[in-house]
Amino acid sequence: MSNSLPNPKKIILASQSPRRQQLLQQAEVAFEVLTVHTEELFPDTMPVAEVPAFLAMEKARAVQESLQEGAIIIAADTVVVLGNRIIGKPAGEEEAVQTLLALSGQTHTVITGVAMLNGEAEHSFSDTTRVHFHPLTEEQIRFYVSKYQPYDKAGAYAIQEWIGVVGIKGIEGCFYNVMGLPVSLVLQHLQPWLHQ
Repeated sequence: MSNSLPNPKKIILASQSPRRQQLLQQAEVAFEVLTVHTEELFPDTMPVAEVPAFLAMEKARAVQESLQEGAIIIAADTVVVLGNRIIGKPAGEEEAVQTLLALSGQTHTVITGVAMLNGEAEHSFSDTTRVHFHPLTEEQIRFYVSKYQPYDKAGAYAIQEWIGVVGIKGIEGCFYNVMGLPVSLVLQHLQPWLHQ
């Protein structure tokens, strides 16, 4: 007996992110994970707000090309934007510290782009959340980076960890979007495809 809601169609999540997998599991969606490495490259002239959905679609198409059978593919990409600059994953400890020092006391934007493929059909959308940080001391930031090593996270932090509890003053928008997947929005877009 399955512990998830029945899906009329096979769903593949094109993401190794434990957080995205956890959110789909919490939504009781049955899925398999399959990823294909893609370079996170985008045109220099592309507006920042369009980048996450573009990168997500690249991930989804790469997985679709490797499949032997049909399935609904879901891919996502999350960026942190401060001003008009995309802040990616930090290369190491010092870059993570400098990133968080830049975010301290500021408001930044988290954009997650989602791409969905179902055979020939393609669909993409984005969700945006504004995150307000309290001012943080360098000591707090170095403690967080040393203990949690957020090197695989855009913006060098995870909202569900210690820094979210201590450092975040408030958010405008979806909390789960900041974790990496606006899961309720994904389900709204997914439902029509499940019953085609």
